[in-house]
Amino acid sequence: MLLEKFKIALQYCTPQHGLSRLVGFLAASKAPWISQTFIRIFANAFNISLDDYQADKFSEFKSFNDFFTRALKQEARPIDSTENAIVSPVDGEVSQAMPITGDSVFQAKGHDYSLTTLLGGDAENAKPYQDGLFSTIYLSPSDYHRLHMPCDGVLKKMIYVPGKLFSVNQATTRNVPGLFARNERLVCFFDTEFGEMAMVLVGAMIVASIETVWAGNITPPRSKRSFTWHYKTDENSPERIVIKKGEEMGRFKLGSTVVCVFENNQVEFVESHVAGTKVRLGELMGTRCQ
Repeated sequence: MLLEKFKIALQYCTPQHGLSRLVGFLAASKAPWISQTFIRIFANAFNISLDDYQADKFSEFKSFNDFFTRALKQEARPIDSTENAIVSPVDGEVSQAMPITGDSVFQAKGHDYSLTTLLGGDAENAKPYQDGLFSTIYLSPSDYHRLHMPCDGVLKKMIYVPGKLFSVNQATTRNVPGLFARNERLVCFFDTEFGEMAMVLVGAMIVASIETVWAGNITPPRSKRSFTWHYKTDENSPERIVIKKGEEMGRFKLGSTVVCVFENNQVEFVESHVAGTKVRLGELMGTRCQ
């Protein structure tokens, strides 16, 4: 316990953004003596196999970022086709999956945080999700790091929220109040057949980049102020962005967390989707409320 608290204290003292910039520079390097060295060390440390991935050899990756965001084989993650199904958007571990109490989201024992703050600070953006449902999924360093859609969605809006870069592992989640509403994050709002849905891509210590398929690299460079993008949702608009269930919507270059938020009385999680369970992309996560 003392060691855990010491590690948390170090995070408060560490120049989080400076360290992340340095790691980002090294992760993007295509110099073989840098990229291949880091890839081999990382793969050995986390026992990573390429069995599920398109690349056959680690030497095929030009940079550590290429390795970290490696693409899956098409058949590696079948997408659940159950009627009215919502699927896991990632490989990872469920940190929490439960109802939202008003504007309060449960983080860990003794720690709640504000839904409004998580979604960018505007109460109107948070209003549809009050008393709704959320799932927080942690992506460990060894996991697949592309994010996919849990259901069909039409993109409405995206908000970049600057913030800290605390680690998002279990120890930090237990000890840093309001962690997910304090860290840098990207909030994507969708219209779906299950009502409105928000996907929050939470940055963390040494996360080199957050990207989406429609806008490319969002961060870095990092900003000290929030940015909002609005998107066309008219069915006749050629600029309308529609992403189908199971299709890629974004990626992390180095690991982090995604929080999926749903409206009240629209979705119910399956019994297996609970805190502490491992999930894989495409597995059944929830269904429409009966």
